[in-house]
Formats: sequence, structure tokens, C-alpha cells
Amino acid sequence: MDRLSGKRIVLGVCGSIAAYKVAQLARNLALAGALVDVILTEAAERFVGAATFQALTGRPVLTDLWALPEDGVVGHVSLGAHADAVVVAPATAHTIARVAAGLCDDLLTTTLLVTTAPVLFAPAMNPQMLASPATQANLATLRARGYTLLEPGEGRMAEHVSGKGRLPEPEQLEGELRALLGRANGPLRGRRVVVSAGGTREPIDPVRYLGNRSSGQMGYALAAQARDLGADVRLVSGPVALAPPAAVQTMQVETALQMQAAIHAACQGADILIMNAAVADFRPATAADHKLKKGLNTTGLTVELVMNPDIIAGMADRRELFKVGFAAETDDLLTNAQGKLERKGLDLIVANDAVASIGQPEIALTLIDRAGISSIARCPKPEAAAALLDAIIARYEAWRAAQAPSQP
Repeated sequence: MDRLSGKRIVLGVCGSIAAYKVAQLARNLALAGALVDVILTEAAERFVGAATFQALTGRPVLTDLWALPEDGVVGHVSLGAHADAVVVAPATAHTIARVAAGLCDDLLTTTLLVTTAPVLFAPAMNPQMLASPATQANLATLRARGYTLLEPGEGRMAEHVSGKGRLPEPEQLEGELRALLGRANGPLRGRRVVVSAGGTREPIDPVRYLGNRSSGQMGYALAAQARDLGADVRLVSGPVALAPPAAVQTMQVETALQMQAAIHAACQGADILIMNAAVADFRPATAADHKLKKGLNTTGLTVELVMNPDIIAGMADRRELFKVGFAAETDDLLTNAQGKLERKGLDLIVANDAVASIGQPEIALTLIDRAGISSIARCPKPEAAAALLDAIIARYEAWRAAQAPSQP
């Protein structure tokens, strides 16, 4: 089940050409199982009609403070009181000013004044409007009140000017909302989780490298799930063809040595390390500074390999860190994984069939710790990541309790 399922989200849409992007956000949230109540300001109706949002959410669209559905939950006060989160997107300069002034003369401002739920503003406006001292002062007021404000993007605007003021894409808005909900009440709120993902590339020359088939799908799904559960997530990624998850701090690396340095830096102050990356065991002893030419050589090329460091094993003395490793094996899955659990000083190891999972959209997992063995049946990687994070949290809480000093 998606972690948005059953959440009550109030989506306030203001008068901006960027309102068309929010229709996709409303659809995404509804498909995830959220109950989405859309409030359109009077100006917003000039850009996107109520029928669009009603079709996408399957719920009445609210436009008038005085003409509300006869519903025990939806109302000009109860709407905000029952919300799990409120999103204002696009948030125009006009609406931002009215909220900063504490006005409650329409349904959206009334809802914002009443709600105690976390609120996310996504400002979108002309670059000069955004830069004006009045708007900047109003934004500072909203931040001081505890609202979360997204930074607008830069680029081409509707009126053929370029600058800062674009509404973030629907996927980023959704990711930021998920992070906001997680920070409000997720089981990992206040915790830092480091996740590694993808493979590494070990250069032979400027154009060739040793690598593997890891797609990064599982690691990216784990980072997104940890974000949804409230964690401050640091994702250390090798080269992949995936967009980084929104609201996740992502560090891109290429080689095993670069990943080792990034992991050590990210783990400062961290609580959990999930080492999912397929790090190359070996690298060329030397990398040529020019492309190696075949020329007249028909006998082949010998490349001397040296061992890469075992990143997670090198952190065995980090007693304050709950360490989760992965074992992608082609044979003797349980035997090899159990050996790595002990040898690398891990708290949990997750084993999977390398051939059946690397680069594939689905995966089956076997979880091994000192208490025993459990499994997650083959399923899409986002579902497997959600189930694995739940299992990690249960073990992490037990691990923390065992580490706590006993009371006299």
C-alpha cells in the first residue's frame, strides 16, 4: 500500500498559467490513494476549470466559501482541521501576500488560517515579482510561521522572459509533499539514512571502463521510501539512467574510491547505512591517459587488476551506525550471504539472486540477521523497498533498545 493512501490532502490552486501542472499532481496523488480536496481561487478558475480537477480526483472541487457540499468533513473550518497536509501550488504573489497578512476572506486563506497540518507553498510568478522586496518580506513571514517553501525554478516563463519563478514539476512537488508528511509523523523522522545505489565504473582509459549491469532501481526506491518515512536521506549514486528522488540529497560518483569517500562523508552523524550499490571488487592498477588503440595488435590486451576497498566492511568499528548490506549472488545464496554478515560486521544483510534481479524491475529478497531468516516475495522494486524499510525499522528499533544503558 502506498504511504499516501488514505491521507487527506488539501490542494490550493492559485491564478497562474502554471496551474496546468498541478492537474498532474492532483492525478498522481489520487492514484496513490490520497483523498484530494482541491480549492480553486477565483483567479485560478480563469486558467484551469473545476471540471478538470473533479475528473482527476473523483471529488468535488471547492471554489466558494459560501457554497460548500453538505459533508460532515468538508467545510470552511473542518476542511483544514481534518487535513494531513495542505499544498499551495502555484502560490502567487497575491495569495502569498494575503496569507502573510493573516486574511481569511476566501476558502483557501480560511483553510490555511485554521489548519495545524504541515503546509507546503510552491511559489510561481514573474521573476521581477519574486524579487520584489514586498514578496521577499512576505515569503520570510511565511517561513517564520513554520510553513515549508520550495525554491522556484529558473528558465523560460510564459510571458517570454527568463529567470527565477517557475513552478517545480509535478514529480518534485509530490516528492516534497511526501517528505513533508514523513517529517511530520514518519517513524524515521529525526534520523539520517545513507543509501548507496547503482554500480561503479573503473576506468581503463578515457573512454573505457569496467562496470556491471546495476540499474540503481532498488537503491533509488529505498532512498524514496526512507524519505517518505521522515528520514533525512543522503543518496550516494553511481552512474545510472534515473532521475534523483525529490527531497533527497544526492551525491553522484563514478568509481569505488569516490564512493568510499562519499559514503564516509555522508555517514557523519548518520543513524542507518543501507549499502545497496554494486561496487566493483576490482579496478585496473593503472588507467591510461589516452585511448588504447588496437593497431596491429591481434593477440589481445592484458589489464592488471587490484582490489577495491570493501566500503561497508571498513566501517565495522562504527558502533553507532546500523549497517545493512546487500549480497547479490549467482549461487549458494544463503551460505555466501551469511558469511558476509559475519565477515563485514553487519546488522542485517539482504540477499538476492543477481541474475534474476540486477537491471530487472522486480526482485525477491532474503533478509538475514543473527536472529534468523525472513523473505520478501518477488514484487516490483518500489514495493520491495517499502517492505524492506519496514523490516529495517523494526530491527533498528530493537537494536537501539539493546544498546540503551539499563536503568538501575
